[in-house]
Amino acid sequence: MSTGPYLYDDDPAPLHTGTPRQRPWLLVGLLVGTVVVAVAMVVTLPLFRGSPGEQARQSVTVFLAALAADDTETAYGLLCEAERDRIDEASVAEEYLGDGPGRVVSSADEGAVQAVRVEWGDGASSEFTVVNEDGARVCGTAPAG
Repeated sequence: MSTGPYLYDDDPAPLHTGTPRQRPWLLVGLLVGTVVVAVAMVVTLPLFRGSPGEQARQSVTVFLAALAADDTETAYGLLCEAERDRIDEASVAEEYLGDGPGRVVSSADEGAVQAVRVEWGDGASSEFTVVNEDGARVCGTAPAG
C-alpha cells in the first residue's frame, strides 16, 4: 500500500440522494400502445392478404397458369398435403387439367373450405376445393354441377 497524499480525502458523495420518481404512466402507455398496434395489425391484415375467397381465386389462377406452362413443380407445391400424398408430381396435370385453357369464374365460401369454379376452353366447368394449409392450397376437383 502507498502512504502518499490522496487527491480526495473524503468519501465520494452519493449520486442519487433524492426520492425516486414513480412513472406508472410510462409503463401503462407502453402496454396500451402495444395492444393498439396488435389490434390494428389484426384488423388490417385482410387488406394486405385479401379475403379467403380472393386468396383461393389467386391460388387456383396460379395453379392453372403453372399447369398451362408445364410447371408441375409449382403446381404440385400448391396442392394440399392430402393431395400430395395421393398423387405424384408427374400426374398433377392429367388429374386437374380440363380441355383447353381454364379460367377462374367465381368462388364460394363454405366455411373453412373455398369452392372455386373454373371454366375450360370447351365450355365444361370444374369446381376446385381450396383449403387453408399455410396459405390457400388446392385440395381436389370435381365437375361443377
